[in-house]
Amino acid sequence: MKRKNWFWNIVIVLTFVGCILAFVLHYKNWSKFEEGSFQIASGIYKQRIPVEEIDEVLMVQKLPKMQRKNGFSWLAKEKGVFIDSLTQRKTYVFVDDLWQQKLQLKHHDSLVLYLNFTDSLKTQEVFDKLSLAIK
Repeated sequence: MKRKNWFWNIVIVLTFVGCILAFVLHYKNWSKFEEGSFQIASGIYKQRIPVEEIDEVLMVQKLPKMQRKNGFSWLAKEKGVFIDSLTQRKTYVFVDDLWQQKLQLKHHDSLVLYLNFTDSLKTQEVFDKLSLAIK
């Protein structure tokens, strides 16, 4: 007797492929400087900030207390949109390693973005480029 499990086999394979694709897209932060702007992306979370709108770039050791609006935390990764507990403002977080220093970008007068990369040298390189660009 031949069973017709092809439908469920396709569903399982598509689910597995979708999970692998989501993992690959969110695995690390992707950044680039292009046409006078700084772009950072990790999966579905993306930000494009014109360099002239960046007010301040700092290195910070830890993130402030925030409440997750959407996003995820897994091991030492923290990504998504959060609400700052003190200011109640939307904050974007692109952190690949919570144990390393993070960049804090203040832009458009009051918006904040935190980011770092798994490679601390890459984080330092982006910090140097942004610091030079806003002067």
